[in-house]
Amino acid sequence: MNRIIKLFAGIIVCLIAGHYTSYASSHREAPLISNDPLADNTDLYVFRSPCDTNKVVMIANYIPFEHPAGGPNYYNFGEGIRYEIHIDNNTETPGDDIVYRFVFKQTSQDPTTFFNIRLGKQNLKDMYRCDKSTDGGKTFTTIISGGIVPPNNIGPRSIENATVGLGAPDYDDLMMSAVITASSGEKVFCGPVDDPFFVDLGGAFDVGNFRPVGRDGLAKFNCHSIVIEVPISSLQKGGKTTKYATSILDPNFVIGVYASASRQKITTFNTTSGENDYSGNWIQVSRLGMPLTNEVVIPIGYKDEWNATDPSKDIKFKEYFNNPELALYMDDSQFGTAVPGLSQLRIQTKSLGSFDFRNGKKGLFPLKGSSAVAGTALDDANFGTILLPNNHSPRAVDLLPIFLTGVPNLAPYQLATGKPDGNPLANGKPFINNFLPTLEDRLRLNMAVPVTPRNSADFSSLGIIQAAALGLTDPRFDGSAALQFIPNMDGFPNGRRLEDDVTTIELQAVSGVALAAIGLWYDDYKVGHTASPVTPDFLNVYTFTGGVTKNDTTLKSCFPYEQSPWRGFTGKQYEGVLAVTFTGFTATAAEHTSLLKWEVANQVNNDHYDVEASTDANQYKVIGQVSAKDDGSVFQFIDQNPSMAKTNFYRIKEVDKDGKSIYSAVRYVKFNASVITISPNPAASFIKVNSSIENLQINIFDVTGRKVASQMLNGSSAQINIASLPSGIYTVIAYSNGVKTDTKKIVKQ
Repeated sequence: MNRIIKLFAGIIVCLIAGHYTSYASSHREAPLISNDPLADNTDLYVFRSPCDTNKVVMIANYIPFEHPAGGPNYYNFGEGIRYEIHIDNNTETPGDDIVYRFVFKQTSQDPTTFFNIRLGKQNLKDMYRCDKSTDGGKTFTTIISGGIVPPNNIGPRSIENATVGLGAPDYDDLMMSAVITASSGEKVFCGPVDDPFFVDLGGAFDVGNFRPVGRDGLAKFNCHSIVIEVPISSLQKGGKTTKYATSILDPNFVIGVYASASRQKITTFNTTSGENDYSGNWIQVSRLGMPLTNEVVIPIGYKDEWNATDPSKDIKFKEYFNNPELALYMDDSQFGTAVPGLSQLRIQTKSLGSFDFRNGKKGLFPLKGSSAVAGTALDDANFGTILLPNNHSPRAVDLLPIFLTGVPNLAPYQLATGKPDGNPLANGKPFINNFLPTLEDRLRLNMAVPVTPRNSADFSSLGIIQAAALGLTDPRFDGSAALQFIPNMDGFPNGRRLEDDVTTIELQAVSGVALAAIGLWYDDYKVGHTASPVTPDFLNVYTFTGGVTKNDTTLKSCFPYEQSPWRGFTGKQYEGVLAVTFTGFTATAAEHTSLLKWEVANQVNNDHYDVEASTDANQYKVIGQVSAKDDGSVFQFIDQNPSMAKTNFYRIKEVDKDGKSIYSAVRYVKFNASVITISPNPAASFIKVNSSIENLQINIFDVTGRKVASQMLNGSSAQINIASLPSGIYTVIAYSNGVKTDTKKIVKQ
């Protein structure tokens, strides 16, 4: 007879009703789902493909913290679970427009052994079917049947050995052989991968105790991934390619995506067949749209409810976006002084002398209904009832659209570049439009935005934050309010690339960086007195990181983009969670060179150390290599040609013999040399700017931060006419490839 062993939906309802309170962490974002890891949706990525820009990549990851050596029962997609990716591309039709559904079935080819793989046979082998709906989930058509999931990367005898194992050439061959093209044209992969997310879990959940050198809590763990590469024309509501987009911010190319996992209400154990049977209605038990929403925005008492809620009901959670808890730790009048890990992040309390965006304050609400907001997104005739709902929801104006609606290309949501007279509510330089007018937690992507090549010097893991910074300060972009492509406009929160540092970006956003980008500057900007809005407070926020800024290994350049899973056994050495640990790293100036020293522990399987340098703490290049050694753990390297004019940032990349790698912390050296000299000063009609560096961009700003003159150095000098400028104090800033290198004050007589 059948014995009921689980009433899954009933458990959900009871725990929600009782406000179940257990602690959760990233990838185990709610108490109940932490007990059901096979259904735990850990991450979602949506980005325009860098390999085929006519396509969009959607990646839904499941099953957290898979240890590579987790036998004998290795991790697999779960039977009796619907794994789904939901796409909204048309707000005229409520809810989903396209749904991809995956269901998995396990078979054992040799149940007489306790090994997962033996003698060419595989046990607990996953196969799958993919169904697609184009009517919002009403009807489905099978587009893949008999899809293959590659086995876990157990070890060389299981994978490559032809006698006792599968006899594959290598694991990547198994991985790529599992890639399949669906009958409707999508390229699909399902299987184990390196978990590409990176975050200092220990710091984050110790009450925001972020540290400059964090430990990636997901380093060398795997997860299971569903990867789909889809033609843009299959996702765009009119079936169009980007050839027909009216601009790179065409609103008709915006999609909203979330992923989910669902189980049937009742699971029974069949004593005759020895297998589980499933029956009853399907219940959503996990979902993910924007990263970190359920981890750090939704309170613990409502996390299970959030997972079970359809996104169309997300409006009831809006208060947690309007007044996020994290903001309390960036506010010295609350708990800011007790959380030094967030000390760089402080929210505007008197932006432009007037506007307070701390929790419970008025924000921009005093402007509601005024002529200042007429015609903007804050006008009640547009979206003002949502964005300015009352006098105690200050972050409805920035965080709520970032998470729940997307950001429209309407004033005030444009860069301060080009806004007249410093008016933050005026039209400025467009830089984002991923707006879908629904209050739903979905990862939104404007598919018309071009791709930033991954090998571009401008590529940045800071996504839209970096695009905004370039649009505000880079001479290539800050001279005009016209729409133009700025690198990283295709990054988070406009979609999410695998490289995007979403932890840092979201912490910066909570600290008001989006408000600053549109002209609601930080408190230390004094109207009429400060030369530039790029103030120390602004720089504190912009340069803040969550301590871990990239994945612990490389990514594949093309499909399926994620790296192959970590191996449980690597031949001579068992590779644990930390093969090599950096125990010390210093960088010091030594006359005209930089001396780097580092120490390591637990040297296992390591081959060499790459020394990487940067002058902007963003784009690094290899400047040297030091071989690993068996007889010591102390290493050094001398940079013979550091920049004398800029700050030199250094990091060490440890590379294993199998190509995997980890990074040290970042250290820097500065030589405090002036880049430019100016004469005469004071000056009446012209100034001459000299530099040992050629091709500098020289910008002159008045006391309000308005750029009043700009000129490139002709070789190593430039003469700039200032005769028409009013008398007063001006700031001259030199840029090299968009990076500020020196600042000088001049007096115009």
